[in-house]
Amino acid sequence: MDTNNLLQQVAFIKEIDKLKYIQRRTKLFNSDRHENDAEHSWHLAVMALVLAEHSDKPIDVLKVVKMVLIHDLVEIDAGDTFIYDTTKNHTNTEEELLAAKRIFGLLPEAQAQDFIAVWEEFEEGSTDEAKFARAMDRFEPLLQNSSNNGGTWAEFNVEYHTVYDKKKAIANGSTSIWNYAERLLEESVEKGILRRDSL
Repeated sequence: MDTNNLLQQVAFIKEIDKLKYIQRRTKLFNSDRHENDAEHSWHLAVMALVLAEHSDKPIDVLKVVKMVLIHDLVEIDAGDTFIYDTTKNHTNTEEELLAAKRIFGLLPEAQAQDFIAVWEEFEEGSTDEAKFARAMDRFEPLLQNSSNNGGTWAEFNVEYHTVYDKKKAIANGSTSIWNYAERLLEESVEKGILRRDSL
């Protein structure tokens, strides 16, 4: 047994516990409680397992699960950027890459490099696995907001076209899930929980 590896891995495991303290703007289904990043990552992992059959392309499901479990770990250092925030840069990859190197760098080198590569693949979003992982990442908050009378859409007065533009990335990973999501957005407008665009 490599004791040094174990010590590094345990240090990493302790460090990522901080993800449980990173609050997101979205709330749990039918709830007033905000979701934290760890809950979000766990939910995406289960969604990937359950919904994998709806991927447009054959995917390595275990790799997708790995992606969604580690993709937000950088937020321990970089913080969560709210998807509808118009004052923040949504491509703060330099700050997040530094966070990835520090956090994954706690692991033994080969493992650290593997995790960084998987994280970068998710961020780049060009492989079939990354497209599906990113689809899950966009789909979950949509389901949450539609269950919470508009959730962050209503709270931050977000219009339909803005939500649509942010969510259409789902189509890159799954046409059938995107079709479902589109219908859900339309229903949300009809129910008055998502604001139709102002003229």
